[in-house]
Parts: sequence; structure tokens; C-alpha cells
Amino acid sequence: MIITYYGAQFLKIQLGDLTIAVNPIGNDSKIKTAKFGADIGLISLHAPDFNGREAIAYGDRKPFIIEGPGEYEAKDVSIKGIAQKILYEKEEKINTIYVVSLEGVRLCFLGALESPDLDKETIEGIDVVDVLFIPVGMREKGTSGVLLPKEASKLGTTLEPGIIIPLYAGEEALKQFLKEEGAANTNTLEKLTLKKKDMEQKEGEIIVLRKT
Repeated sequence: MIITYYGAQFLKIQLGDLTIAVNPIGNDSKIKTAKFGADIGLISLHAPDFNGREAIAYGDRKPFIIEGPGEYEAKDVSIKGIAQKILYEKEEKINTIYVVSLEGVRLCFLGALESPDLDKETIEGIDVVDVLFIPVGMREKGTSGVLLPKEASKLGTTLEPGIIIPLYAGEEALKQFLKEEGAANTNTLEKLTLKKKDMEQKEGEIIVLRKT
């Protein structure tokens, strides 16, 4: 599979002819968005930075949209959504954590999570994580739907993924997160190409993707 990062928590996951979009940035967001056709769209939160379904419908491609908790099967892909109550921009909302099983690799997208303290039921629902996409930012600067660098590091330790990919709101937040992880010299990749065999012996490896 090929993983591309478009900023905020907007990701494209490609496997052959299959394209999955995660938390596409909407036209009403202040963040620059991208546009491409997807087969499946995952939306964690009903807010402009996360629910830009118009950004992933292109030409004849009209994505199957998943936007809440539950268990789904789409295009032979197994997807689990786990609900979390959060306070987003001073308003209580439901954030959905997604776990996607793709080519034998379990991907976990935390969405607009703002606390590293997940309850036992949520941790059991997430189960084994091969690749964890974790939101990192500086909330004191007004950024919502993110974990502080130290909180992100704590949650990474709790979930024990093979690979951690930070979805970062600003270079300062990324720098502090890498410092917490002892990974300050981590190189930044344009895209990540990943196969099941690549996960062997991975234990909390940090991979940084450049915003496209």
C-alpha cells in the first residue's frame, strides 16, 4: 500500500486500484485541501477540517462514506468505528476512531482525539495496531482535535503499534513530539510504501510524512 499525507488528518491510502480517503479537508476549512477520487471515505468528525466529502468525489468515483461507529465491510475491506465523546472548539461532539484491516495490516486512525486516556473498552476495541496515525498539536495555540506532544507519546506507548505516523498541526508540535520519542533525527518521507512483511520486528518506529 501507498500512504500520502495532505495535512491536518487528511490521508490517502492506495492499494492497487483501491483508494481510501481518511478525514478529507472540506472547502469551508481554513486549511488548504486536495481533490482526488476515492472508493471509501472515512470521516471521524463532523467539522470542516474532517468532513470534506466533496474533495474525494471526482469524475465517476463516488466514495462509500463511513461517518460513525460500527462495523463495516466495503470493497472487501474490514473497518471498525469506535465512538469517543470529545470537546471540540468548546462544543461536545462524537469523534470516531477507525481501525482498518488492509492486506493483513491493521491501520488505526484516531481522528480528533484530545485525551491520551482511553478506557479499557476502547483499547480492547482497537486491539492490535500495526500502524498508528496520531494527531499532534499545540492546543494552547487554538488547535482543536489534537494531542499535545507528551500526550501523543504516552498514547503511543499504551497502544504499542509497530509504526507511529504523527499527523501534525505545525512544525513546533512535530519537533516536540519527536523529542519526546527520542527520534529528533527522523527523516521525512514524501510517501510511505508498506507491505505486511515490512511490519516484522517493528516496535514503535516513528515515520514522518511530508504534507503534500
